[in-house]
Amino acid sequence: MKESAKSRATFIFLAGLARPLMNILMAKKWEGIENLPRGGFIAVPNHCTEIDPIVIGHMVYNQKRPPHFLAKTGLFKVPVLGALLHATRQIPVERSTAGANRSLQVAKEVVDAGGAIIIYPEGTLTRDPDLWPMKGHTGAARLALQTGAPVVPMAHWGAHEVFPRYAKRFHILPRKTVRVLIGKPVDLSAFSDRPMDRATLTEATEVIMAAITGLLATLRNEAAPAERWDPAVHKQSKHGRFVERGSEAPEPEEGK
Repeated sequence: MKESAKSRATFIFLAGLARPLMNILMAKKWEGIENLPRGGFIAVPNHCTEIDPIVIGHMVYNQKRPPHFLAKTGLFKVPVLGALLHATRQIPVERSTAGANRSLQVAKEVVDAGGAIIIYPEGTLTRDPDLWPMKGHTGAARLALQTGAPVVPMAHWGAHEVFPRYAKRFHILPRKTVRVLIGKPVDLSAFSDRPMDRATLTEATEVIMAAITGLLATLRNEAAPAERWDPAVHKQSKHGRFVERGSEAPEPEEGK
């Protein structure tokens, strides 16, 4: 799927609005840019606050690679936002099996054409109380094994201080620095000759999540939990918010 003139023009327009705003809201430090492949690739970042897509999209676009996100279908129905998502050829993700397959097919076309697909393997904001990556979904692994495209793990830290998870306002002062660390493509060669069943996809997903978690541990200079957070074990829904805005759930501390 090649970028249309309209899509490129929309990206340029939005970037012209977003980049100055991002530079005002936060300082940035990008590390590991050299690990981005020249051809199509699948980026898999951690997900801890609502502004994550802007952070990662900013970094990817600055490398002259228009970012294509797999985003919840409901976002495409929001006035103005939905029109922008369609104009920039973002990819709606449906929960049904047939809908999910259509989403992956479009994503495959983007990767095959040399584009950058961004997938949050966690599927939603992490439920981990300390914002570590939680148990992942298998969509990124499936797309990678179907296309052979490199999977590039990414971790970022600091955006949650600017806009804490489920917050109502930005925390601009004192100015924060958001760091993005890009790792080398994940080695999934061990799964290439295996049937693409649940066991294979689950194991490949865990390899991907381990790579993301390792990068985040480096950024935080902390050891990650020995066991990944599983919403099902904690009786939490897999999608949507698990606390309501305005609740008494504490916001992350500075630097946490």
